[in-house]
Amino acid sequence: MVTLFISDLHLEPTRPAITALFLDFLERRAQQAQALYILGDLFEAWIGDDDDAEPGRTVAAALRKLTDQEVPTYFLHGNRDFLLGERFAAATGIQLLPENVVINLAGERVLLLHGDTLCTDDVEYQAFRAQVRDPAWRARTLALPLAQRRALAGQLRETSRQAAQQKAADIMDVHPSAVDQALRAHGVRCLIHGHTHRPAIHRWTLDGQPAQRAVLGDWYDQGSVLVCDALGWRLEPFPSPGA
Repeated sequence: MVTLFISDLHLEPTRPAITALFLDFLERRAQQAQALYILGDLFEAWIGDDDDAEPGRTVAAALRKLTDQEVPTYFLHGNRDFLLGERFAAATGIQLLPENVVINLAGERVLLLHGDTLCTDDVEYQAFRAQVRDPAWRARTLALPLAQRRALAGQLRETSRQAAQQKAADIMDVHPSAVDQALRAHGVRCLIHGHTHRPAIHRWTLDGQPAQRAVLGDWYDQGSVLVCDALGWRLEPFPSPGA
């Protein structure tokens, strides 16, 4: 059986073709899977489960259809959709995961996370992350009127965009020592994450044992999925229909 992993779709109203690609992916590929894992940044921004704007409403219905067909679907928060909560999970049938979770994948213990916590050289971002992941900040933000949250999300996206333009590319990538530390802390030798938009499968030796790290691709110009089955792990990009 096949287990699928995706992340960093960044779905938003201005890119309807990518939303359509994701809906097609759920209808065709995901329905044949043993399980689907979404490792964060499904949406470009998520300001609360009470926001029924598109593409959230359509995506929620498609996820509900998938889980109704008994395909287990798991969601791990990213840096764009960390406010996605239990109401959305209940409506769609997905299962929310903690930010670090170890699963059994074909007999191998594998650590899953979004990936932003591994970018330890980006000190400015790590400080921002600590702020917005604080339960008190989350509660205050979700208590704001919907219009204010929309405005706040726009401000945060613009701030993030400007900051990224001023940072060296390597600062926004994972730090090798952070990767090794995460593997040791969880007692595993395999890791799957997204966030950096640098799809690859890395293999190295850690403490005398083989280690493996899969980095999921983004969905800005095409789809990208990590396929895990009896043949191993492989990244598969795929174009939009008609592209």
